[in-house]
Amino acid sequence: MSRVGKKPIAIPSGVTVTINNDQLEVKGPKGTLKTPVPEGVDFRVEEDTLVAERSNDDLSALHGLARALANNAVVGVTEGFTKQMDIVGVGYKADVQGKKIVFALGYSHPIEYALPEGIDAKAERVPAKTTINQYQLTLTLSGIDKQKLGQVAAELNRLRKPDAYKGKGVRYANKFYRLKPGKTGK
Repeated sequence: MSRVGKKPIAIPSGVTVTINNDQLEVKGPKGTLKTPVPEGVDFRVEEDTLVAERSNDDLSALHGLARALANNAVVGVTEGFTKQMDIVGVGYKADVQGKKIVFALGYSHPIEYALPEGIDAKAERVPAKTTINQYQLTLTLSGIDKQKLGQVAAELNRLRKPDAYKGKGVRYANKFYRLKPGKTGK
């Protein structure tokens, strides 16, 4: 049994859900998202809730997946999602210029990253994070599509992965990084 799939999804006021045979369209105050529905899983609207049902017990994993994707769409169009990335390292910086971010990450050239449609970025220096050694600034990414937001964060992290000794690079803000001790003299 899929415990996730059995939970009903509360539909807030101002959100409309349209059910097609192979996709779910969710419209809300922040925008519209379309979510695929796997074969064998059906959705129905009961008053202010959305319920996912499966045709047989072999589809329990897809049942939970479809319900989670539908819930992400409902939360995305009402509240949206955010991810924070820390830029750590002497001389490292990021500048948001419209729909692109220009990075200086210790390479011989600046790196320009074009933000996809629906993702916004904001760069700011957070005073509470000055306890991080060589902290420069925090990028706050926001959007309504959780999958696309996670993909953008992963691509930014890949531009300069945090090193193991000083932690310099583009880091996830909510992740703990254990640093290796340096060499010791005799």
